[in-house]
Amino acid sequence: MGDLIVALVQLALVIVIVAGFWKVFTKAGQPGWACIVPFYNAYVMLQIANKPTWWLILFFIPVANFIVAILVNIAIAEKFGKSTGFGIGMAFLSFIFVPILGFGDAQYNQHA
Repeated sequence: MGDLIVALVQLALVIVIVAGFWKVFTKAGQPGWACIVPFYNAYVMLQIANKPTWWLILFFIPVANFIVAILVNIAIAEKFGKSTGFGIGMAFLSFIFVPILGFGDAQYNQHA
């Protein structure tokens, strides 16, 4: 019974994160479904963050991938008018911050 509860909580968190990213992608003018396609979602996030495409390679390098993920989340947060702290929150507590960004009133500004 305990395993079922844990599995349901994990499923709920995954659904919340996917729905949040779907909205973030849509707000940024990208297809929402891209958030569920492995590797392509990282490519689209780089586009949203206005980072070079070659950074995709860095996602495959241990330690560098951790740093790049934080930098990309910070850049995405800034594109939506949020602070660096919000971007760090997106990196470490995505189940809270990504839905706030996706379902909140923040607007994407490509030139930010």
